[in-house]
Amino acid sequence: MANLSIGAAAKASGVKVPTIRYYESIELLPSPPRTGSNRRTYDAGDVRRLAFIRHARELGFEVEAIRALLKLQDEPEQPCAAADAIARDRLAEVEHRIASLQALRAELIRMVEGCSHGHVGACRVIEILADHGECAYHQGGEPAVLAGRLGG
Repeated sequence: MANLSIGAAAKASGVKVPTIRYYESIELLPSPPRTGSNRRTYDAGDVRRLAFIRHARELGFEVEAIRALLKLQDEPEQPCAAADAIARDRLAEVEHRIASLQALRAELIRMVEGCSHGHVGACRVIEILADHGECAYHQGGEPAVLAGRLGG
Protein backbone atom coordinates (compact mmCIF):
# COMPACT_ATOMS: atom_id res chain seq x y z
CA MET A 1 0.00 0.00 0.00
CA ALA A 2 2.02 2.94 -1.28
CA ASN A 3 1.34 6.14 -3.17
CA LEU A 4 -2.27 6.35 -2.03
CA SER A 5 -4.30 9.43 -2.83
CA ILE A 6 -5.82 11.34 0.07
CA GLY A 7 -9.20 9.80 -0.79
CA ALA A 8 -7.78 6.27 -0.73
CA ALA A 9 -5.98 6.97 2.55
CA ALA A 10 -9.24 8.32 3.97
CA LYS A 11 -11.13 5.21 2.94
CA ALA A 12 -8.45 2.84 4.23
CA SER A 13 -8.12 4.59 7.61
CA GLY A 14 -11.72 5.61 8.23
CA VAL A 15 -10.68 9.27 8.56
CA LYS A 16 -12.37 11.90 6.38
CA VAL A 17 -10.31 13.88 3.88
CA PRO A 18 -10.75 17.28 5.64
CA THR A 19 -9.73 15.64 8.92
CA ILE A 20 -6.57 14.26 7.32
CA ARG A 21 -5.69 17.78 6.15
CA TYR A 22 -6.40 19.07 9.66
CA TYR A 23 -4.14 16.42 11.24
CA GLU A 24 -1.40 17.48 8.85
CA SER A 25 -1.91 21.16 9.74
CA ILE A 26 -1.52 20.45 13.47
CA GLU A 27 1.36 18.07 12.77
CA LEU A 28 -0.17 14.86 14.09
CA LEU A 29 0.48 13.47 10.64
CA PRO A 30 3.65 14.45 8.79
CA SER A 31 3.15 16.31 5.54
CA PRO A 32 3.20 13.62 2.85
CA PRO A 33 5.27 13.70 -0.30
CA ARG A 34 3.58 15.18 -3.33
CA THR A 35 3.40 14.11 -6.92
CA GLY A 36 4.52 16.28 -9.83
CA SER A 37 0.94 17.55 -10.03
CA ASN A 38 1.13 18.51 -6.31
CA ARG A 39 -1.18 15.72 -5.05
CA ARG A 40 -0.49 14.23 -1.64
CA THR A 41 0.60 10.58 -1.54
CA TYR A 42 0.30 8.33 1.48
CA ASP A 43 1.69 4.93 2.39
CA ALA A 44 0.71 2.11 4.75
CA GLY A 45 2.47 3.80 7.69
CA ASP A 46 0.39 6.94 7.18
CA VAL A 47 -2.79 4.86 7.07
CA ARG A 48 -1.81 3.08 10.33
CA ARG A 49 -1.05 6.43 11.96
CA LEU A 50 -4.40 7.85 10.83
CA ALA A 51 -6.22 4.77 12.17
CA PHE A 52 -4.34 5.15 15.49
CA ILE A 53 -5.39 8.82 15.73
CA ARG A 54 -8.99 7.99 14.82
CA HIS A 55 -9.18 5.26 17.46
CA ALA A 56 -7.62 7.51 20.11
CA ARG A 57 -10.14 10.27 19.27
CA GLU A 58 -12.99 7.76 19.50
CA LEU A 59 -11.77 6.95 23.03
CA GLY A 60 -11.84 10.66 23.85
CA PHE A 61 -8.12 11.39 24.05
CA GLU A 62 -7.30 15.06 23.54
CA VAL A 63 -5.00 16.12 20.71
CA GLU A 64 -2.02 16.75 23.01
CA ALA A 65 -2.39 13.31 24.59
CA ILE A 66 -2.51 11.76 21.13
CA ARG A 67 0.57 13.74 20.16
CA ALA A 68 2.39 12.32 23.19
CA LEU A 69 1.19 8.78 22.43
CA LEU A 70 2.33 9.07 18.82
CA LYS A 71 5.74 10.24 19.98
CA LEU A 72 5.94 7.20 22.25
CA GLN A 73 4.83 4.94 19.42
CA ASP A 74 7.59 6.39 17.23
CA GLU A 75 10.17 5.35 19.87
CA PRO A 76 9.17 1.77 20.75
CA GLU A 77 12.18 1.06 23.01
CA GLN A 78 10.90 3.46 25.67
CA PRO A 79 9.18 2.11 28.78
CA CYS A 80 5.42 2.31 28.53
CA ALA A 81 4.96 4.15 31.85
CA ALA A 82 4.20 7.40 30.04
CA ALA A 83 1.54 5.74 27.87
CA ASP A 84 0.05 4.14 30.99
CA ALA A 85 -0.06 7.54 32.71
CA ILE A 86 -1.85 9.12 29.75
CA ALA A 87 -4.40 6.30 29.69
CA ARG A 88 -4.87 6.52 33.48
CA ASP A 89 -5.53 10.27 33.18
CA ARG A 90 -8.14 9.59 30.49
CA LEU A 91 -9.71 6.89 32.67
CA ALA A 92 -9.96 9.33 35.59
CA GLU A 93 -11.67 11.86 33.30
CA VAL A 94 -14.15 9.21 32.16
CA GLU A 95 -14.87 8.10 35.72
CA HIS A 96 -15.46 11.72 36.77
CA ARG A 97 -17.79 12.22 33.83
CA ILE A 98 -19.69 9.01 34.66
CA ALA A 99 -20.15 10.18 38.26
CA SER A 100 -21.38 13.56 37.03
CA LEU A 101 -23.76 11.95 34.57
CA GLN A 102 -25.10 9.63 37.30
CA ALA A 103 -25.74 12.68 39.49
CA LEU A 104 -27.45 14.40 36.57
CA ARG A 105 -29.57 11.30 35.97
CA ALA A 106 -30.58 11.15 39.62
CA GLU A 107 -31.65 14.80 39.56
CA LEU A 108 -33.68 14.35 36.39
CA ILE A 109 -35.38 11.28 37.91
CA ARG A 110 -36.15 13.33 41.03
CA MET A 111 -37.63 16.10 38.88
CA VAL A 112 -39.77 13.76 36.79
CA GLU A 113 -40.96 11.71 39.77
CA GLY A 114 -41.78 14.89 41.68
CA CYS A 115 -44.06 16.08 38.93
CA SER A 116 -47.72 15.63 39.84
CA HIS A 117 -48.82 15.85 36.20
CA GLY A 118 -51.23 18.61 37.18
CA HIS A 119 -50.87 22.23 36.08
CA VAL A 120 -47.66 24.06 35.20
CA GLY A 121 -48.19 26.36 38.20
CA ALA A 122 -47.50 23.38 40.50
CA CYS A 123 -45.05 21.54 38.24
CA ARG A 124 -41.94 20.32 40.07
CA VAL A 125 -39.89 20.30 36.85
CA ILE A 126 -40.63 23.99 36.28
CA GLU A 127 -40.01 24.82 39.96
CA ILE A 128 -36.60 23.17 39.99
CA LEU A 129 -35.56 24.72 36.71
CA ALA A 130 -36.71 28.16 37.89
CA ASP A 131 -34.91 27.96 41.26
CA HIS A 132 -31.30 26.80 41.03
CA GLY A 133 -31.30 26.24 44.81
CA GLU A 134 -33.91 23.50 44.42
CA CYS A 135 -31.63 21.50 42.12
CA ALA A 136 -29.74 18.81 44.03
CA TYR A 137 -27.51 18.26 41.02
CA HIS A 138 -25.94 21.72 41.30
CA GLN A 139 -25.53 21.67 45.07
CA GLY A 140 -21.90 21.08 45.90
CA GLY A 141 -20.63 22.86 42.79
CA GLU A 142 -18.68 20.11 41.01
CA PRO A 143 -21.44 18.82 38.69
CA ALA A 144 -22.03 22.40 37.51
CA VAL A 145 -18.80 22.14 35.54
CA LEU A 146 -20.28 19.29 33.53
CA ALA A 147 -23.56 21.14 33.08
CA GLY A 148 -21.60 23.93 31.41
CA ARG A 149 -20.06 21.42 29.02
CA LEU A 150 -23.48 20.00 28.25
CA GLY A 151 -24.80 23.43 27.44
CA GLY A 152 -26.67 23.80 30.76
